[in-house]
Order: sequence, then C-alpha cells, then structure tokens
Amino acid sequence: MIDRNHDLPIARQAKVLNISRGSVYYKPRPVSAEDLALMRRIDELHLDYPFAGSRMLRDFLNREGVKIGRRHVATLMKRMGVEAIYRQPNTSRPAPGNKIYPISCAG
Repeated sequence: MIDRNHDLPIARQAKVLNISRGSVYYKPRPVSAEDLALMRRIDELHLDYPFAGSRMLRDFLNREGVKIGRRHVATLMKRMGVEAIYRQPNTSRPAPGNKIYPISCAG
C-alpha cells in the first residue's frame, strides 16, 4: 500500500489512504523469552482449567513462584487468543411457559 520509493511523500500517501502516519512507521516489538515461557505455561494451565480467567491464572502462577500481575496475564491471554469458558447470559430466548402477545398495528 505505502511505497517508500514513490515520489509522493509518505505522509501524503497515508493521508490519501486515510491511515495514520504512526501506523506506517510502527514496527511491532518481538516477544521476550520470559513472556514466551509465561505464555507456554498459561496455555498449559488453560488446558487443565479452561474456566480460569486472568485472576485465577495469576494466582496459579503466583503459587508457582512467578510474580506477575493480572493485567499482564490478561494481555498475554489476549495475544494468544485464549479466553475463559463460562456460562453466557441467554436473554434472547423466551421461557417455554411465557405467553406470546400479538403485535398490535395501530392505524
């Protein structure tokens, strides 16, 4: 999309494409070895406890001697695409015994 060798400046190319200049220059940082080890352990714990969220995983890791905060665990979970499995609200389905009222057309 952005051609660095084009006659049009990069700032102008970004404006034409309607993207920010910062995203053109952004280079993602590589994941550290410590975070990779933590992500591997979080994945193992998630396989054993799929219902565990960031708080519970933080507690498991703290018991193993790893000092880590809940937000860091949540960030790593988001990066890995891991989320806790828990019951979701089911508000769209009516209960079987409820009466269905007709829609009145005022006209």
